[in-house]
Amino acid sequence: MTNPTDTSRPFGYRFAIRALRPLLMASTTRDWSGAENLPSQGGWVVCPNHVSHIDPLVFAHFLVDNGHAPRFLGKYEVFDVPVVGAVLRSADQIPVYRGSGRATDAYRAAVAAVRAGKCVAIYPEGTLTRDPDLWPMRGKTGAARVALETRCPVIPVAQWGPSSCCPPTAGAPTCGPGRGCRCGRAPRSPWRTSTTGR
Repeated sequence: MTNPTDTSRPFGYRFAIRALRPLLMASTTRDWSGAENLPSQGGWVVCPNHVSHIDPLVFAHFLVDNGHAPRFLGKYEVFDVPVVGAVLRSADQIPVYRGSGRATDAYRAAVAAVRAGKCVAIYPEGTLTRDPDLWPMRGKTGAARVALETRCPVIPVAQWGPSSCCPPTAGAPTCGPGRGCRCGRAPRSPWRTSTTGR
């Protein structure tokens, strides 16, 4: 029998939620649906598209508010930022060491997390889209390799709108009155989530 999905939240996770959730609640309205399609048993991989620097915050908000605690793969440079890096490590997030002798560490950590029953969030492209219309680029193999190794479900996600608050080329978010954000479900995607800045 498959064990329930691990929704545990280490100290860093709880700290980030308390610090960031009020900001997200104040700066966005949410139109979420389909959360009932997210797995409740065992570990799994979730694959959203990547259109904005704030995607992890918006997407984590959806998952956390629906009872899941995702572990994101993120470039190791972010983990080296003072305070931010400490929170990420304490929150059990997974650094990616690209182009180094530790390049496979993230893969092993993701496999271990899935086998431990956790939700692991992987951006298939491994980076922000560079398409001028923000369409996804060609994906890498990381999510598929984790899924093949663990035989876990993979949940594809299409989100849209965070780019109007913080485009890929922006240095800082510009959320506020009149700055709309919408995230939608792509054809055949099992659920939809949307946020609208106000």
